[in-house]
Amino acid sequence: MQHAKQFYIDGQWVNPVDQTNAATLDVIDPSTAAAFAQISLGSAADVDRAVAAAKRAFPAYSETTIAQRIDLLQAILDVYRKRYDDMVHAISREMGAPLQYANDAQAWTGVAHLETMIRTLDTFEFEYVKSGILIRKEAVGVCGLITPWNWPALQITTKIAPALAAGCTMVLKPSELAPLSAIVFAEILDEAGVPAGVFNLVNGEGRTVGEAMSSHPDIDMMSFTGSTRAGVQVAKAAADTVKRVHQELGGKSANLILEDADLKEAVMRGARACFDNSGQSCDAPTRMFVPRAREAEALAYAKEAAQALNVGPADAKGTDLGPVISEQQFDKIQRLIGVGIEEGATLVAGGAGRPEGLKDGYFVRPTVFGKVTPDMTIAREEIFGPVLSILAYDSEDEAIAMANDSLYGLAGYIQSGSIEHARAVAKRLRTGTIYLNYADYNPEAPFGGFKQSGNGREYGEFGLEDFLEIKGVVGYGG
Repeated sequence: MQHAKQFYIDGQWVNPVDQTNAATLDVIDPSTAAAFAQISLGSAADVDRAVAAAKRAFPAYSETTIAQRIDLLQAILDVYRKRYDDMVHAISREMGAPLQYANDAQAWTGVAHLETMIRTLDTFEFEYVKSGILIRKEAVGVCGLITPWNWPALQITTKIAPALAAGCTMVLKPSELAPLSAIVFAEILDEAGVPAGVFNLVNGEGRTVGEAMSSHPDIDMMSFTGSTRAGVQVAKAAADTVKRVHQELGGKSANLILEDADLKEAVMRGARACFDNSGQSCDAPTRMFVPRAREAEALAYAKEAAQALNVGPADAKGTDLGPVISEQQFDKIQRLIGVGIEEGATLVAGGAGRPEGLKDGYFVRPTVFGKVTPDMTIAREEIFGPVLSILAYDSEDEAIAMANDSLYGLAGYIQSGSIEHARAVAKRLRTGTIYLNYADYNPEAPFGGFKQSGNGREYGEFGLEDFLEIKGVVGYGG
């Protein structure tokens, strides 16, 4: 890739400030465990350069009209569609998503959220008069954006699109494990005509680039998606400058299969949803709650769903699940599978080790545990792999209590034969987003969490609001 060892700053592809001593990092193909590209790792000096460019660009860009921002987002969408295949292949190669999945789900989310933000911006009220007070919603300023590796196009788009719509300027640090899709995205923004300095990209690690961004006095807001542990570090680094911090963090989402649900369909669809993206989604339904009287049936259905999946290289025809992202993640998942067995859970499907015939790459067997209790590690820790824990309940109140008994509160899932019943249970779950009867993904639904799953919201008008400050002009009249 032409720009892999460069950063995008002030409308130009540039080398690191200290090119002689700049560190590099191999980008690993998780299907083969072999390096296929290299990036440069930025420093605090590179962050300073990017932030200075964003700060210079802010006064002019923040005063652009809504029509101008809509035109810019539309131009970005047009170029994104033109470069769609490049985005698909970058995502598939760097994070192991099967090509079909990268095409139909991963890269598609970029289109979906650009389209959504254009519609949102077209109708959004940036100012109105109430009780003689002018209420204005203005761009928060220079924003630092840190995105993860598991849904690169999604997470980049759901930060950049609302930031641009709000009138903000920004510096992006994508995950160093999956940086190439971000480089493609920067090329898209450049071709679309984003003004110099409005968008800047610096690759690097959290302990250097992320730390420098979070503590930088000229960054007004940090928007971070990743682990709860890393989110805490961002918040601490940001505290001294009292900047706004928006976090979308970990999850251990509950899937409540109520007694009036179609058990076979609910269990099999729930297991498949847990395994999607090789289990590497923060809102994956990884804790499944089933009526105790039908627990044996549920385990059989989950086993059937797991064993039907074809695990293989991302570029192989017929692959349902690709590898997980890295050796570190593979080792963590293997350790937690072992802990599940040691703590007495019943291994229903999958288990430790790679699937048969896959000696290289970070492949994990789709794994189902039954007889899981709420105190077990696999019921409490975010595994971030294709591992499903099934817990039995005796009453609906017990199921709801167990679902809420978590440090996290990102997403929840409810399956019922009655939509009224599902709606009633939804009111009792302490999570940011709830999906009833496997409702389709909706890019306008607010996305974000309760508790240690973070704060703030993304998607549509909710994401736009998070990049805006509120100003009241008293005595305005009207």
